[in-house]
Amino acid sequence: MNYKLLEYLSGYLTPKRLELFDKALNMRTKHLTIVLEDIYQKQNASAVLRTCDCFGIQDVHIIEDRNEFQVNREIAMGASKWLSLHKYNNAENNSIEVIQGLKKQGYRIVATTPHTDDQELQDFDIAKGKTALVFGSELPGITETIMQEADEFLKIPMYGFTESFNISVSAAIILHHLTLKMRASNDLGWQLSDDEKAELKMEWIRKTFKRSELLEKRFYEENKE
Repeated sequence: MNYKLLEYLSGYLTPKRLELFDKALNMRTKHLTIVLEDIYQKQNASAVLRTCDCFGIQDVHIIEDRNEFQVNREIAMGASKWLSLHKYNNAENNSIEVIQGLKKQGYRIVATTPHTDDQELQDFDIAKGKTALVFGSELPGITETIMQEADEFLKIPMYGFTESFNISVSAAIILHHLTLKMRASNDLGWQLSDDEKAELKMEWIRKTFKRSELLEKRFYEENKE
């Protein structure tokens, strides 16, 4: 990480913009992450991205088996610009690739679906460690692969005739509840490290300027040894 370059590029932002970046970075987290498995309703999927940004979730893992993930810009409201979107579409079983990768990073895999061993949202223990929440398409739900690989199952209690919320509503309810519990804890270490904040800030600054590479070229020309 080139901190001198970061300081140089930061000088081209207004104080108000820098303050906004720093405020968002201080509330960003990778303690919770979202996995979207083969979503085909781009309106609902885009709403999930907007929800993730609003609640400070940085990483979204997108599995594309049969359906290409598409962002509806009017619904996402630019949220995808500030998130780290990881797409998986090259493996024979993309779900396995994602789940195994997240487990190696220390995430517990929590499938959001009614299940015989599920737990209700209010009983979920966020203190057990980093959590990857998996959401599937509304009609088929999560695949059997996720069902087999999940460490836990989570559901939102409902009291009406309808069997489920749509995916965007489910994500909003779950993230609202869990991020409140997360930020209320003093022991989770949910915030980004200083290096992670710096790398993300650099990424955001580069996305802010149309030709950021020209500014970086100028920086290196002015700092030749």
